[in-house]
Amino acid sequence: MLEEVERWLTRRSWSSGDRPLNRLTDARAADPRRTSVSVVLPALNEEATVGAIVAVIRRELMEKVRLVDELVVIDSGSTDATAAVARAAGARVVHRDAILPRIPAVPGKGEVLWRSLLVTSGEIVCFVDADLKDFSADFVSGTVGPLLTDPTVQFVKAMYDRPLGGSAGQGGRVTELVARPLLNLHWPQLAGFVQPLGGEYAVRRSLLERLPFPVGYGVELGLLVDALHTVGLDALGQVDVGVRVHRHQDGQALGRMAAAIYRTAQLRLSRGHLVRPVLTQFERVEDGFVPRTHAVDTEERPPMREIAEYAERWAA
Repeated sequence: MLEEVERWLTRRSWSSGDRPLNRLTDARAADPRRTSVSVVLPALNEEATVGAIVAVIRRELMEKVRLVDELVVIDSGSTDATAAVARAAGARVVHRDAILPRIPAVPGKGEVLWRSLLVTSGEIVCFVDADLKDFSADFVSGTVGPLLTDPTVQFVKAMYDRPLGGSAGQGGRVTELVARPLLNLHWPQLAGFVQPLGGEYAVRRSLLERLPFPVGYGVELGLLVDALHTVGLDALGQVDVGVRVHRHQDGQALGRMAAAIYRTAQLRLSRGHLVRPVLTQFERVEDGFVPRTHAVDTEERPPMREIAEYAERWAA
């Protein structure tokens, strides 16, 4: 298995500089129908960062060159000015609850990504987290590049260094403590992914619409594992885009994220006996510690091609 991973790393790991923009635009021009690109930003209270991300994508990848066809921010119910800021910067903004209203929305990142397939039209869909700082267009051009130039590639993750508190490589705590051990133990073919939980990745719609979507934080692990089983390791790749700087969550939020990711893995390992889908954490108050119990995301949305509204839209 190690030899297979090493071969994959050699064949399917690239740098964003390996595919200059002129090569990508030439590939698009050769087959524009099959290489249309939608960029989706899931956003919840990200007014401080979403505008700059939208502005860079519009300027660098929609105006200077025609690499991205549509840029959509899906608002998860922000209580700040996220929607207004994103719209002013040039994105189309759609509220999560306005998409597929017959199915009530539930909180969670995966829910937003799943619903985004109904309001985008690109044959390649690129997801970008909305909390990134010092954003580079390489996060988009780098991940869509292999999909534009190699028809055998179907799913590409960004890889990067994740600093924490000024220290390089110390971010990604849930990745190192939970996701990487799970993947190495149960899906060793995926051991070569540097950032398996990263929120920046590009996928062919024809694959995305076949995959179930965990509604919460487990969506990245779930999509990666299911893509492996659906199209095989050689259809997956990763691209080095440099450094990712973003807002870090506190330890308790990371604990809830870890529980959701573990649950997502468990569902894929066995549909039999499962651990209880709750997580108890502790908060210090004046008189000691108080337990707080949180539900762990367990719901998954079916493959989008099974949704009638989606099938009707694409049949038309």
